[in-house]
Amino acid sequence: MVTKIVSIGNSKGIRIPSAILKQCNITDTVELEIHLGAIVIKPIKHDYRVGWGEAFKLMSKRGQDKLILDESIDAEFNDWEW
Repeated sequence: MVTKIVSIGNSKGIRIPSAILKQCNITDTVELEIHLGAIVIKPIKHDYRVGWGEAFKLMSKRGQDKLILDESIDAEFNDWEW
């Protein structure tokens, strides 16, 4: 694909078609690298669960890992209306 460089304030940029962004799983943040004289754009993969294991261990140690809902509540939701 050939595209033109456009002015964006004091910088330059390119327009990337949304189909390409979707195919590469690019949403809002990317990593730019220069590799063998070429610009490489990579999506940043967010790991939102980083640190959860340690947090759960600390909760258990503090006794904060008890059930919030009473076990007598119908877990199958048979009597619930939706």
